[in-house]
Order: sequence, then structure tokens, then C-alpha cells
Amino acid sequence: MTNTKRGFSYSKTKSIFIAEYHDGQWDSGRLQNDDHITITAFATALHYGQQAFEGLKAYARRDGGVNLFRFMDNATRLQQSCSRMLMPEVPLDLFRRGVLSAVNDNREFIPPYGYGESLYIRPLVIGLGPILGAMPAKDYLFLVMVSPVGPYFEGGMKPVRMMVTSFDRAAPHGTGKAKVGGNYGSSFFAQKEAREHGCAEAIFLDPATHQYIDEAGAANFFGITKEGKYVAPISSSILDSITQRSLKILAKKKLGLTIEERPIAVSELASFVEAGACGTAATITPIGEVLHEGKVIQIGEPMKVGPISQQLYDLLIGIQLGDIDDEFGWITTI
Repeated sequence: MTNTKRGFSYSKTKSIFIAEYHDGQWDSGRLQNDDHITITAFATALHYGQQAFEGLKAYARRDGGVNLFRFMDNATRLQQSCSRMLMPEVPLDLFRRGVLSAVNDNREFIPPYGYGESLYIRPLVIGLGPILGAMPAKDYLFLVMVSPVGPYFEGGMKPVRMMVTSFDRAAPHGTGKAKVGGNYGSSFFAQKEAREHGCAEAIFLDPATHQYIDEAGAANFFGITKEGKYVAPISSSILDSITQRSLKILAKKKLGLTIEERPIAVSELASFVEAGACGTAATITPIGEVLHEGKVIQIGEPMKVGPISQQLYDLLIGIQLGDIDDEFGWITTI
């Protein structure tokens, strides 16, 4: 893959998809050639954070086609997030139509094969109003927006330093498993602190005891042990990452690794031979060093991409781009 200079930032495209929920049902939706919407200032999304979103990507293939990766898993996860926020679930067929309409109408903005870039897709559900009291809305919007993007972390597949933060991302038994804006907004302060210390991102510990690793900023965490185990954390406040699900399958079925899902104590960091952050935006970003309580913990060889992380990255990207046969039924080509 050719290195890209495009970062993970918004670029205006041709259109967005919009569907409206009124009187207990969703309409069929439509494309709009404008990325602005008009809502009441009393919308519940603005005052009480009643919203949920998803993140997925469209990838240009070598043969000119376009791949979507496990995008109906995003649809079911959005339904779960909507249910948690007392919003009407987006029907699967409406989600499919919205994503396909937005991607097809903006195909000219899909970065070409070989640039290390993709078309990021952001489905979003927001509560409208006007409602003053803290209660669910009656009307909602479902939006699908797209933007060409490069790597989430500068440098792409390059080890970064992260910092363990003392701040919490989500509360025990809260909304951590849902993909909602409040979880991300609450992480901004910790991210700012991490970057002021020369780190790319913050690592959040479990909010109950501050002993176990939850997430690596806006991505999931994984560690590789010297015994060949792929270890992923379990917590009630971790988003169920589609990328993490995929990597566990690839690690087991393609690389022969043992999968362990369990609480990961922050004190274990030094014992991993490799570690990484994974997600739709981050793909796989190796973690080379972790700053914790003023000390730097080195993971594996100094700031080098580990062999297992590289193999997992190559497998995942290869499937997403269509260069490796999809034996798992993850790809939809349009």
C-alpha cells in the first residue's frame, strides 16, 4: 500500500441519505445534496444526548469494484444502541438502503485502490423535539454520511505511545457497550492530556476499580503473549468491536493462536510481546510504549511492528480490499 497524506478528517462529498421517523414509523428515506440539516434547538439529541451512531468503510478493489466489510453487523449494533437510548430501531432493510444509496451516489469520492485510504461511512440516529423535559423524543432522523479518509493515527501501521489515564470513559452498567456520542465526548479531556504528554491516545481502565484495561481511546485493545495467545479484555463498559470480533477469528483460524477473553490487569502490559488498538477507524495500530504513572512500559521490540500484528493487519486489509478470498462471508461487493 502506498503511504497517504490524508488523515482521518472530514471532506465534503456529494450527498447524504436521510430518513425520518414520525407517528411510529420510518419513511423510505431519500438522498439530499447538502450536508446540512435543520432541527429545533430543543431536540433531545442536543440537550440530552439522545443519539447513536456507527462507523464503517467502503474499500476500492483492484478490479474497480467496491467492498463493504460486515456492514450488516453495524446495522444490528446500531439497533442495540438505539434500544439502549430508547430510540426506534432502524430496520435492517432501511440501514442497507441508506448505506448503499450513500456509497453509490458518492462513488467518485472513494479513494482508489492502492492509496491506503477508504470511504468512511457514518450512520447516525438523533432524537428531535421540541421537548424541554428529560425524556425521549417522539420524532427521529436517520442519516448516512460519507467522507474519504486516511489512517486514524498518523503514520498508519506504525507503533505509537499511549498513556494510561485516570479519567473514566463510561460508568459501570452505563452506556459503554452502546455506540453513543456521550461515551466519546467524555474521553476528549483524557485524550488531550495524553497528547500533552507526547502520546497518541489515552488508555482507559475499568471505571469500577481502575485495575483493568478497558479500551484504547476510540478503539479496542488486544495483547499477544509469548505463548501465542490473543488476549482481549472483557468489561461491561467496552464497545463490542466488529474489528475485534474479526481479528479473534483470524487469529484463531488463520494463525492458530489461542483466544483468551478476560479482564486484563494494567500490570500485565509489560508481559505482552505485542499489543494494539483495533477498530474501523484505527484498523490495527500497534502499541509500542505505554506511559503509566510516570513510567514508560515497553511492549515487544522497541517501537517495531510485531509479526503477529503485521500478519493480522495483512489478512484483515487483504480481505477488505478483495485481495484475499473471503471465506467468512464478511464482504459485500457493490
